[in-house]
Amino acid sequence: MTEKDAPPVTGLLLAAGGGRRLGGRPKALLRHRGRPLVEHAVGVLRAAGCARVHVVLGARADAVREQAELGDCLLVENPGWADGMGSSLRAGLGSLAGTGARAALVALVDQPGIGPAAVARVLAAYEGETSLVSAAYDGVRGHPVLLGAAHWAGIAATATGDRGARTYLKAHEEALRLVECGDVARPYDIDTEADLAHLE
Repeated sequence: MTEKDAPPVTGLLLAAGGGRRLGGRPKALLRHRGRPLVEHAVGVLRAAGCARVHVVLGARADAVREQAELGDCLLVENPGWADGMGSSLRAGLGSLAGTGARAALVALVDQPGIGPAAVARVLAAYEGETSLVSAAYDGVRGHPVLLGAAHWAGIAATATGDRGARTYLKAHEEALRLVECGDVARPYDIDTEADLAHLE
């Protein structure tokens, strides 16, 4: 796929976390429906309409490469993954430079309750590189989020620790379009041992 005919929106999956509260089990490698969670999450992005997907890896990246079938995804290794989600978001946005992408649709690997229907709604709200869109659940902002390229530098400058794009989105609330997805998805995270009950 050349830059000229690249789809305007690239899926960006953040899958670098080490699962600190899960006894150090990387979330990307948790099993869901018989496959690693990272593979499931890539499948959701593809089913929703993302023809191009970048995956940010960190904890046990070599094992993820070995165990997960990630097809033609671009795999981005984040050596600073232990610093939190902000570093992974910066690495992911950095990987989009020069690809022709005009927006990134950012999803998290540990939210298997968010399927293609919700992701497709957020993707459908894309209008151009100034787009700023977020899924909402009963009116509360959640994931995935669609970040137009015009915002990437500002987001990268404020993405620190585990905050990701939160600081930037809060500062630009007037530009943020919320897309209600509470009727088609459940936005729980797989963070603790108790949360593993959500996996199938």
